[in-house]
Amino acid sequence: MVLYKFEFIRKGLLSSLLSLPFCLPLLVCKASVLCYVACLNSGSAYLCAVLVWHLANCASSDFPSVVVVGLGKKNAGVNGQENWNEDKENIRAAVAVGCRQIQDLEIPCVEVDPCGDAQAAAEGAVLGLHEYNELKQKKKPVVTPQLHGSAGSEAWQKGVIYAEGQNLARYLMEAPANYITPIKFAEYIEQKLGNFASNVKVHIRPESWIATQQMGAFLSVAKGSAEPPIFLEIHYLGGANANDSPLVFVGKGVTFDSGGISLKPSSGMDAMRADMGGAATVCSAIVTAAALNLPLNIIGLAPLCENMPSGKANKPGDVVRAKNGKTIQVDNTDAEGRLLLADALCYAHNFNARAIVNAATLTGAMDVALGSAATGVFTNSSWLWNHLYEASIVTGDRVWRMPLFEHYTKQVTDCPLADLSNIGKYSRAGGACTAAAFLKEFVTAPHWAHLDIAGVMANKDEVPYLRKGMAGRPTRTLVEFAARLSQDSPNPK
Repeated sequence: MVLYKFEFIRKGLLSSLLSLPFCLPLLVCKASVLCYVACLNSGSAYLCAVLVWHLANCASSDFPSVVVVGLGKKNAGVNGQENWNEDKENIRAAVAVGCRQIQDLEIPCVEVDPCGDAQAAAEGAVLGLHEYNELKQKKKPVVTPQLHGSAGSEAWQKGVIYAEGQNLARYLMEAPANYITPIKFAEYIEQKLGNFASNVKVHIRPESWIATQQMGAFLSVAKGSAEPPIFLEIHYLGGANANDSPLVFVGKGVTFDSGGISLKPSSGMDAMRADMGGAATVCSAIVTAAALNLPLNIIGLAPLCENMPSGKANKPGDVVRAKNGKTIQVDNTDAEGRLLLADALCYAHNFNARAIVNAATLTGAMDVALGSAATGVFTNSSWLWNHLYEASIVTGDRVWRMPLFEHYTKQVTDCPLADLSNIGKYSRAGGACTAAAFLKEFVTAPHWAHLDIAGVMANKDEVPYLRKGMAGRPTRTLVEFAARLSQDSPNPK
């Protein structure tokens, strides 16, 4: 992308641009004489020259500043190679860039043209402006994006809700671990759901309840930390009948992961405050579903704890017992997330679920396999995979199906001391796949998907409409999946 910056003496640029023979989306504000022209398509030099001439010779008191953004190829549509809707992604990226320019000018309000897709425009604006600066004395100015005109207002509001859901997950993942402990995480989500109390129930289960549920694998991880574990259970009752089979979301909630006795390297360990990204995304997706008033029932489960070394912590070689009675040899205490999920998945089977979807920053191997391009999905259901895949094309937060071969199951069941080992026994190869195979040992439901989100946990420069930092992915894909499921047959085959 080529960014051209022009300074103008004259004010009032909007009316002239609207009269141009070609149509370009606009972001407009009310307090500056700077115009930024971002050209994503070919012929940018000629286009900029024409725009400069028109902008410099127009006058209007309504909008003294305009940001013009190019949207790339017209009617690009779904790109089968990239597995996303290119039009929507271009709009998100372009609007985010434009809104950030407005923020840099310290202008408090920006009006955004719908760009042909008001929902995508709203997502780009709200996602692009988000930044975690809660703990800084000097904060960037808050910019409020709003729709220019009334056309597409419903879609715009939907996009705002989708983006705010992802920003909630980003907030939780970015906050320091001493600010988001297990109990503080649960209380924050409870607070966010307070506006929907009529059809939402939140249960913050203490350690004593976890023990009565015989969640020995979960408790074995939690016992190394002074922070008590929490099992967060959310019931969103949006369906026509409270007894309708729910969609069940399960999220790994390790609010800080030191690795335990199998200690991680100190370099980069601070990022492990976001090892509760699975819990953050699924809980944020439920908050978003409630805000959208989606017509289905959703249950969210989040086992929350820290993984710390201490005299009480798991030791390599220890054997623990999961809720379903299976014993697990803990050969590596840094493979702790699957222990939490094992018990939570067993508990999830109590609800006669339409589908069970768990999300977890589970393995570095997934980051190696896919990087930040897509979330890896392991599933026993082609029906469920198709729904997740179709949702991801719309959101641009992509998914990619990974194998659940018996080949990997043998690597976790070949264990000398217990029913299972928490790591693959033969080699480190295929680590994301052996982790998924381990989880499968705690699943009997016909429609289950495991989303390994380790690779998409953080954003560097890969997603242009997200700033650097924790990404909150794939919250919007989970929301879109739930929205599509709400329109589907309640009894998948």
